[in-house]
Amino acid sequence: MTTIIAATWIGSISVFLWGTLAMLTKLSGGEIPEFQLMAMTFGIAFLLMCVRWFRAGHSGMRHLRQPLLAWCIGVGGLFGYHFAYFKAMSLAPAVEVSLLAYLWPLLIVLMSSFLPGESLRKQHIMGAILALMGCWLLIGSNSDGFTMANFYGYLIAFIGALIWSSYSVLSRLVKSVPTDAVGWFCGVTAILALLCHLIWESTVWPTGWGQWAGVLGLGLGPVGIAFFTWDYGVKHGNIQLLGTLAYSAPLISVVLLIAAGYGEATSAVIAASVLIVLGSLVAGTAKRQPVPEPETVH
Repeated sequence: MTTIIAATWIGSISVFLWGTLAMLTKLSGGEIPEFQLMAMTFGIAFLLMCVRWFRAGHSGMRHLRQPLLAWCIGVGGLFGYHFAYFKAMSLAPAVEVSLLAYLWPLLIVLMSSFLPGESLRKQHIMGAILALMGCWLLIGSNSDGFTMANFYGYLIAFIGALIWSSYSVLSRLVKSVPTDAVGWFCGVTAILALLCHLIWESTVWPTGWGQWAGVLGLGLGPVGIAFFTWDYGVKHGNIQLLGTLAYSAPLISVVLLIAAGYGEATSAVIAASVLIVLGSLVAGTAKRQPVPEPETVH
């Protein structure tokens, strides 16, 4: 139980780091093409893991050889989600895409019940729905509504949510794969993003130390450390609680923007805060059922 609690706390670090995403993206200038920024930040994440390997006294090659399933889950989740998200953004308004993309925490809560040793309790569902309501209230305050003209963008955004939730849940099936292997998944994702950039985009480099600091911050935090701590959390922690806590990310993002003078504390922000915190508290009250011990064969 102590290990589960510790892993859940480690996984929750990702939620805070993802909350800094909007602030750091704004700092990076917002002019760098999506796939170029993705290639740069995932490349930084890979280099960050290389530093860890160097400090451990090896090159990281020992973590390169992993089961094919682990590679499919890792690269498919990291690259697949971001590809779907960026594609959806090009086909539909950003607000509506964000609303659909943020279905992934609720999907994690629901899908995790099928994992060995896990059970879905009503507190998990109630908490996730309350937090989802808060998230949608927070993001959807500027929504113009859903229209059929943007159907394909909505569909791809939902597929992105399905990809990330599947990545998070299926990672439990390869929990023996060390988090260090995620460094290699980030490296391959950076290469794939670079190929997409070269095919579809024109290169725009950051100007000034501020924008470079934003890119570096993204690579070290929301894209780097966040994916490593999330991997450990969903593999060894309380995955239902982590799914609900994930709804705090957009709230943290808005609070940081308000603190920096880029927004104001509206009634929608306050109401969303109450719902998200309440949802997290409700989900946190759910007690884990003990996993039955396998019968001993005499």
